[in-house]
Amino acid sequence: MAARKLYAGAKLREIRTRMGLTQKDFAVKLGLSLPYLNQMENNNRPVSTTVVLALAQEFGIDVTELSSGDSERLVSDLREALSDAVFADAMPPLAELRLAASNAPALTRAFIELHKAYRQGHERLASLDEALGREDARSQSSPWDEVRDFFHYCDNYIDAVDRAAENLGAQARGDIRAAAETRLSDLGVRVERHGSGPVRRYDAAAKVLHLSARAAPETQTFQMLLQIALLSQDQLLEATLDLARFHSDEARAIAKIGLANYYAGAAMMPYGRFLAAAQECRHDLEVLCGRFGASIEQVAHRLSTLQRPGAKGIPFFFVRVDQAGTITKRHSATRLQFARFGGACPLWNVHRAFETPGRFLRQLAETPDGVRYISLARDVSKSGGSWEAPVRRYAIALGCEVRHAGSLVYADTLDVSNDDAYEPIGISCRICERKSCHQRSVPPLERRLSIDVHARDVLPYEVR
Repeated sequence: MAARKLYAGAKLREIRTRMGLTQKDFAVKLGLSLPYLNQMENNNRPVSTTVVLALAQEFGIDVTELSSGDSERLVSDLREALSDAVFADAMPPLAELRLAASNAPALTRAFIELHKAYRQGHERLASLDEALGREDARSQSSPWDEVRDFFHYCDNYIDAVDRAAENLGAQARGDIRAAAETRLSDLGVRVERHGSGPVRRYDAAAKVLHLSARAAPETQTFQMLLQIALLSQDQLLEATLDLARFHSDEARAIAKIGLANYYAGAAMMPYGRFLAAAQECRHDLEVLCGRFGASIEQVAHRLSTLQRPGAKGIPFFFVRVDQAGTITKRHSATRLQFARFGGACPLWNVHRAFETPGRFLRQLAETPDGVRYISLARDVSKSGGSWEAPVRRYAIALGCEVRHAGSLVYADTLDVSNDDAYEPIGISCRICERKSCHQRSVPPLERRLSIDVHARDVLPYEVR
């Protein structure tokens, strides 16, 4: 498949502005004419290899910034919004969507937010939520979705928080659990473990951190580090929240928990040391679990955050689903983007992980745009710690484009060159372009249907 031309005008303008340069000065340093640079910044021309090399050599720019997943995420979200029946047959060509995401990302985000507000208002009415006449029924973004979008568009990497956590991790000298208890003691906090009660509860007045003795060791370590973040990094967390400008106190509170969670994971698995270890063991999740005292889910999630400029890891996607197929965590640094509404494609191996507890499932998959991936799935069911306690059942998937297969131990013995080895998957049925998928649940909203009442195949209709 031919490589797609790189149009990154908005990113070029952002880099130039960050450097405090005029177009003329920027063009001189890149060895270009002013009109040529102007055309690239307006996406009338693709960014040339010469410019990419000049950016790296002259400015030390991490050239992966030019092809970051932000534009792809916007295109995916825009396609899903425009596939809504309210737009009828108004779906623009894919090239126009890419142009909008590249040239006018702020306007594109505003359109997506507008559609989200419309959809939420529509769903309130459809579910008879007493929307009419209620003072608090204004159409507003769900705090949970607002926070999820914040991390989504930050590429799931928060630099200042990550580096602060890395400093704590460096002081641990390989025993982060002991370092966490020492740090809490330095803060005047006593740790007590109980056989019942919540996983974590902090008594601020008594300065006692209560932890569940039933929780796994890695969970207890994580919760101690989370509490350290809330106690010792409050100023950093609040400054980050100020920059995010959330629309509600609820969203801000949820995001603060998210940032504290981020800090805990980054302290358990400090960026530089974790990236080097991941590359050394070829991203063997179980090896990384043993080396860093973390769970499978914690390691997989951390791998998806390794997007530090100048020191990026493999761009992974990471997702967690429940037994109903609902996505409870999602992030993608790849071109694969997850549906904002509904569940994941049923052909994806993450759904089969519930059938094979304790085992990794491997899948070679191809999306409708022709991009190929290797996906690793496993159940991460969590015991409540006693016979009576309920078991929380989830499955996770971690994957990347197949061009990185040589860096994954899980790709060994897979024939990545065999076209027939790739299973067709999509994002969601609403926007999937495949015409003959045997697992399609609803027709694609952007295609017309042909229906013959006297004939029936796998589907009761044919997608034109």
